[in-house]
Amino acid sequence: MSFIWAIIAGLIIGLIAKAILPGKQDVPLWLTIVLGVLGGIIGNALASAFGVEDTKGFDWIRHILQIAAAAGLIAVVAPLWAGRSTRSR
Repeated sequence: MSFIWAIIAGLIIGLIAKAILPGKQDVPLWLTIVLGVLGGIIGNALASAFGVEDTKGFDWIRHILQIAAAAGLIAVVAPLWAGRSTRSR
């Protein structure tokens, strides 16, 4: 069941990360989910390192770190993905 929640969280985190980045990121939905899951994992690790992984109420700092990590990953991968499709033609 946690695998399904990871996919759902990855989708939400990835879509929010894509929305806050300027311009259009031409990455497919499956890659957005994968980068969102990776961003969630990285964000959780950063939250643990900063000591903010568990707070009372909604974990704003942890979620901001997750979205920021996913946005960074998408910002790096999107141009590589776009370059991949133009190189093969």
